[in-house]
Amino acid sequence: MSTGTERIRTHTVSGPDGLRLHVRECGDPAGPPIVFIHGMSASHACWARQYESRLADHYRLVAYDLRGHGMSDKPVDPGRYAEGSLWAGDLAAVIDELGLDRPVLVGWSYGSAVICDYVRARGQDRIAAIDLVAPAAMLGPAAFGALIGPGFLDHWADLVADDIETNIRGLRAFLRACVAMPLEAEIMENALCWNMVVPAKVRANLGGREIDDTAVLRTLDVPVLVTQGRADSVVLPAMAEHILATCPAAEVSWYDGVGHMPHLEQPDRFNAELAALVERAMTRPRSRASSISSAAH
Repeated sequence: MSTGTERIRTHTVSGPDGLRLHVRECGDPAGPPIVFIHGMSASHACWARQYESRLADHYRLVAYDLRGHGMSDKPVDPGRYAEGSLWAGDLAAVIDELGLDRPVLVGWSYGSAVICDYVRARGQDRIAAIDLVAPAAMLGPAAFGALIGPGFLDHWADLVADDIETNIRGLRAFLRACVAMPLEAEIMENALCWNMVVPAKVRANLGGREIDDTAVLRTLDVPVLVTQGRADSVVLPAMAEHILATCPAAEVSWYDGVGHMPHLEQPDRFNAELAALVERAMTRPRSRASSISSAAH
């Protein structure tokens, strides 16, 4: 099995407001690019089971820490998180700075909202396909209870408390809620660590943003895979159903007995399905608009 971590390359990319983003890549530099976008309070490290897989033998794997997360800058000013144009600009900067040609975008949870921010601001001409993993395509009072479940809501107060012991208690409980069956202790310990790196005020800033990506989802015409655990109590399966009813391009892969982390809970299946999506996207003819847009950049 490949160990993509042996070939890790790191970059620092500036977002539209000058915020520094930490980016890591591995795999075949000449292979089709895949950009992994993690969820709220996570980091690039959540994609270890993708980096350390055979995906790295064939594809250029890129993951970055969202603003406020991991090794990226972490301002606590709410204004640095409120506008979708900032999230879109961050992703665009990573694509541009690394020279990624028609990447496949993989967004887990909040990362799916970042993809929609990008499409809303920049269009979809420069991307090849999208994998929405346990996608948080709606966030706010209208979604709470119906689309966002108790795995998130029951622990939110502890996650944003101004007290480190309360944060630890909340994050332990939240991470247990993220999986249907316990994962290896090392993975769960790593997950607690990458969550604790994120300031509680940053989590509050993200959670306070109302999101409704329905209009964007309707416009997608690149291949879209929705990867959803049926036992997810954080982003409920009803969210995937909503996306399927909204996005004509979407297909779903249901994971029985899997929670909010399909890429960690069933990595072999996840990686195989992602590879199939990439291959399908790479053989799909470019539209004329896409070709013109790519040539212009």
